[in-house]
Amino acid sequence: MFTGIVESVGTVTAVTDNGAQSRIAISSPGFGGDFVHGESIAVDGVCLTVANHSGDTWDADVMRVTLQTTTLADLEVGQRVNLERAMRPDGRLGGHMMQGHVDGVAELVARDSQPEWTDLTFRIPADLERYVVVKGSIALNGTSLTVAALEGDLATVSLIPTTLAETGFGDMQVGARANVEVDVIGKYVEKMLEARS
Repeated sequence: MFTGIVESVGTVTAVTDNGAQSRIAISSPGFGGDFVHGESIAVDGVCLTVANHSGDTWDADVMRVTLQTTTLADLEVGQRVNLERAMRPDGRLGGHMMQGHVDGVAELVARDSQPEWTDLTFRIPADLERYVVVKGSIALNGTSLTVAALEGDLATVSLIPTTLAETGFGDMQVGARANVEVDVIGKYVEKMLEARS
């Protein structure tokens, strides 16, 4: 489980295509010096497993289905990615409960920058619209955010300067894609209600 509170922004140092899977290498200075083999790390919201690590650089394997259903297939050397280690049972839940299981990919369609905040508007996949509510939580690239406005399939989030500076959203331009994970509790409730009808 993750909370959506980004702990670090890493840099992709290598992407190797091995056919059925790819291996990505990420440099995260000052973060992950005590990683252990097999540990779960959310990379732009996708739960990956540490396959190898040395100092500040570590590798993770990405299966073909993950590449096809997330933005990880778009990764290039030099690209920055949001990172979060798995939640500890004795830690604070600063964001919301997340699994690192991406539900779909959204597209940034508008960016409105103000001195104190920046509004980012994403086009959400149609099959996920019903799980998105105003003032509800949504995970975009592994970041727990609050939906500020919702109009059809367009969801807007307002980011403070701290979030822009400490995640990859500061660099994100219109047309970029973001991994989406909707609130898992809503999906469970829907499933239970379907079973009762």
